[in-house]
Amino acid sequence: MAQYKIVFMPRLTRPTTQATELAHKLRQRIQSEQLADGAFFMTEAQLAAEYGVSRTVTREAVGRLQALGILEGRKRKGLVVRRPDPLRLFSSSLPSLAGSPDDWRELAQLRYALEVGAIELAIRSGTEEQLARLGEIVVEMEQALREDVAGRRSVELDVEFHAQILRMTGSRLIAGMQQVLVQYFQIAPLGEPSSTSAERVTWEHRELYNAIRDRDVERARAMIRLQFRETLEPPRPRE
Repeated sequence: MAQYKIVFMPRLTRPTTQATELAHKLRQRIQSEQLADGAFFMTEAQLAAEYGVSRTVTREAVGRLQALGILEGRKRKGLVVRRPDPLRLFSSSLPSLAGSPDDWRELAQLRYALEVGAIELAIRSGTEEQLARLGEIVVEMEQALREDVAGRRSVELDVEFHAQILRMTGSRLIAGMQQVLVQYFQIAPLGEPSSTSAERVTWEHRELYNAIRDRDVERARAMIRLQFRETLEPPRPRE
């Protein structure tokens, strides 16, 4: 009977460069020492000497942390610790993520997931004043749609309506994500402008507002899904 020997093959991983390794060590050090925003860290020369690497490696590692908003260079002072701003990083990277129809679809789905997930928080945390403003936006949108189906004002109010929902969550990151995402969408809630589509959009926003006012999370989620139905449709096969 033949005998077989089991051989475990080593995992193939990308080689770690000195700059990558140093950037990782520096980030861990900042976290472990709990350095506050604005705290002095070191100069590049001090880093190179302490970690025994070249100035080129040090400069590359520091550059990576600067790109992430973790370090900031100051003339005649050195490196200062900074608290990263995820919204700024996401905003600066979005243009590179929106280069094709598939990319746009991915971003639209991200916006959909964000709003569906935020509804419960908005209902739970939103104030009466915020809810009243949401109702006012609906009334203003209905008026704008009656005056001009494809008007710019109705588009602006649609953006404001959804931004208000996310502000109601009480989360700066969630509200900020909406503001970042809508910059990269040519939002046209009516699709093909017509009196019928205007009535549909009016009804959808009114019903979503009513669900939030009634603290009905599931009905509100259902209305969000309805508004994003085109985003959820599978892409058409390419010919």
